[in-house]
Order: sequence, then C-alpha cells, then structure tokens
Amino acid sequence: MTTRSASPKPDARPDTHGMVVIHRGLRRESRLLAELIAAVAPGDTARARVLATHFRDYLLGLSNHHHGEDDHLWPPLLARVDIEADLVLRMEAQHEGVAATLARAEAALPGWEATAGEAERDVLVAALTEHRVVLVEHLDEEEESLLPLAARHLSVAEWDLLGEHFLESTPKPKLLFFLGMVLEEADATERATILGALPLPARLLWYAVGRPAYTRRMRRIRNTAR
Repeated sequence: MTTRSASPKPDARPDTHGMVVIHRGLRRESRLLAELIAAVAPGDTARARVLATHFRDYLLGLSNHHHGEDDHLWPPLLARVDIEADLVLRMEAQHEGVAATLARAEAALPGWEATAGEAERDVLVAALTEHRVVLVEHLDEEEESLLPLAARHLSVAEWDLLGEHFLESTPKPKLLFFLGMVLEEADATERATILGALPLPARLLWYAVGRPAYTRRMRRIRNTAR
C-alpha cells in the first residue's frame, strides 16, 4: 500500500523500496498458507473456513497488486527501454504463471473448505506449494532487475499510480488488513516511511482500529495465543 508522494520535484526519481517491503509480506503469507493448511486435521471444517477466508484475501491482495503493475508499470517501461525490454516482457509472462498457479489453488479450495478432507487438503497444499515457487522466483527477479529499471525510467507520479490503483481496486474495509500485512515485518525505518506517507486520519485509524484488529486476526489464522 502506497500513497501519492507529497509535491515531488520534477526530476525526482521514485523510491521503489516500498515494493520490497510489500513482497516480504507476500513471501511470508504464501509460505504460511501452505504450512497452515497442511497442518489442518481431516474433518476440521471450522479451521478450514478460517484459512479459506485468509487465502481469498491473499488472492485479492496479490491479484490487485499484479494488476496494478500490468496497467501502470509494464506499459511505460516498454515505451522507454530497448535492451531491457526482454526483462519487462519476462515479468509480464511471470505474472501469467503466478495467476495460473493461483487459479489452480482457487479451484481446489471449495472442496477442501467444505469437507476438510485429507485428499482435498493435499491437492490444495500441492497447488499452494507450486504457487509459492513461481511467486518467489518472480519477486526475486523483480527486485533484482526490474525495480532498478523502474527507478531510472519512471517519474514519482507514474510510480505512485501503482499505489493508487491498489487503493481504488481494493474494498475499503480490507485496506487496513493489507496495511498490517505489509507492516508486519517492516523495520523501524520502513514502518515510519510507510505510515508517514498516509494522511493523519488514516494513521490514527491504523493505530486505533487496524493494528489491534490485525493482531487478533493473525492470532486466529496462525492458531497462536501470542
């Protein structure tokens, strides 16, 4: 989640590190989804419903994140790069691969959610494991090669369109959850940067409502008392 930068200079370049922080949350949740679902006892439909809901929110967040890149990142980069165009095209193709693995997991979800059957669980876990492999490969290359390219060729305003797309395409009640997902493993500097970019009312809402709600939800999802 990002917001428009305040009055950037005309020649300013975007700070793309926020994308690394977002990716950290995606890597974590893709790993935990497979691990937590694999640990569900056969027949425990109550637990299956909790994790199925979490998967659907993860799917929403990742899909909106990638759609923002499809609409606002690849087109301007392809218009301005030459020798690196193959990298941008590879990123697009990797998005298609990630979407295909998500579709397989989504298709396997209802059967397991309804019965918490062992066979259905194993099919879903296999799909989620495959998804994480493809996702991490994409995120690693994007951070290593694509983000430096974006920092050189995009304006701050163009980069900010990614965050604006996420805000506009995500249901408002879910935005605080996704903020928590991003902030969970952020260090102090990253946290200050992300929260500092939000309007004051949004920061106050995070502290008063979003943070405690996120903590409660994560305890339930991860089945911990901490």
